[in-house]
Amino acid sequence: MLAPHPDARIELVRANRERYLEELKAWIAVPSISAQPDHASDVRRSAEFAVARMRAAGLTEAEVLETGGHPVAYGAWLGLPGAPTILIYGHHDVQPADPLALWTSPPFEAGIRDGKIFGRGAVDDKGQCLMHLAAIEAHLRVAGRLPLNVKVVIEGEEEVGSVHFESFLAREKARLACDVVVVSDTAVFAEDVPSLTTSLRGLVGWEVTVHGANSDIHSGYFGGIVKNPLEALAQILVGLKDSRGSVAVPGFYDGVRELSAQRRAEIAALPFDEAREARALGVPALAGEADRPALERMWMRPTLEINGMYGGYQGAGSKTIIPSFARAKLTARLVPNQDPTHVKRVVSAFIRQIAPAGVRVEIEEHGDVRAVETSREHPAVMAAARAMERGFGKAPVFIGSGGTIGPVASFDRILHLPQVLIGVGLPDDAIHAPNEKFDLGQFFGGIETMTYLYDELAAAL
Repeated sequence: MLAPHPDARIELVRANRERYLEELKAWIAVPSISAQPDHASDVRRSAEFAVARMRAAGLTEAEVLETGGHPVAYGAWLGLPGAPTILIYGHHDVQPADPLALWTSPPFEAGIRDGKIFGRGAVDDKGQCLMHLAAIEAHLRVAGRLPLNVKVVIEGEEEVGSVHFESFLAREKARLACDVVVVSDTAVFAEDVPSLTTSLRGLVGWEVTVHGANSDIHSGYFGGIVKNPLEALAQILVGLKDSRGSVAVPGFYDGVRELSAQRRAEIAALPFDEAREARALGVPALAGEADRPALERMWMRPTLEINGMYGGYQGAGSKTIIPSFARAKLTARLVPNQDPTHVKRVVSAFIRQIAPAGVRVEIEEHGDVRAVETSREHPAVMAAARAMERGFGKAPVFIGSGGTIGPVASFDRILHLPQVLIGVGLPDDAIHAPNEKFDLGQFFGGIETMTYLYDELAAAL
């Protein structure tokens, strides 16, 4: 039994913890898999669930807004004309649950074990959206008002690249006008290390197809006179990096800033053990740029990765052919000051330059997501730090994220808004993997943090 809290709002959220868990279970039960067309009606049901929860929280506006694809759940409380306005962003769509055999409990039947709730979407991002709705509800029930104006946007396509989100932002620019965006779709550094993310990497990609003969051909008849596309592709991919793990493409690192001595020292002070991390990942050792610490490589350096490659015969036994084509999918994670268009251009040019004779190379470019960085000195970030310290009892550290949240870059580019990234997931939450979970201590601490956050933002803005 928790002792009474002097803040009636915190006392309220603590008294309703079981109800929040039941609500999260009910939302997880809606399999809102945006990638799979047969779940389109479930994604809509999920948006409707979010809108109903917004109304229950006391938001005076709450509706499903259409996009060119899956819908957005929108809500607002605008009861303080002239006061600052924040926009809370999250997403209600989820990743596919495959492979189902690796789940300990069914992915859409949330179970609670060992102080954690397991289920697809538990932490990414339904649980973190629910933290905000619970916090809003606490303010409105106890005080009858919020300390500032709030708008909530819960998207339905984040897990498929937010395909229609930019056009939605452009269309709804007036409705979504605000002073700062709050995003809770990130993780802390560790369970006992509260953290605020101040940078996200950008993302671009390529699909590279190497064409050889006009059909698969006999490797006995034509081996030795026709260039094998798989071999040519392998040569190209090997050529993209040097022996020290750096990207070998001229111009790839244009714009990349070196970290300050202070930032390097802050990163070095974090409790990160490279050997332990390698063991946890099941690899002999961590890889990458040999002259950079692992956390710098993960957060503050650009990468170029092969996401998949295929071609030729894949079935049982042997089929002695030279395949007619080979294909690879590549992506680059970008850091602040890198230009996505420039990176796409120099990588494509380099691939064509190093392609061996005897094959034809076709390159399809995609993606245009810039890295996003918010100064830790921004008043909204400082307000979030105070809220997290109140919610978790410990001042947060400032970290980067190697991942990409496309809508964050969209808010930055289209609405020109500062953003506060204040998620509370844990690194081992298995997002996008079997047995996704949300630690209940993080969930409940997150609700209290968001309750404080609105006070702190109102004072700071």
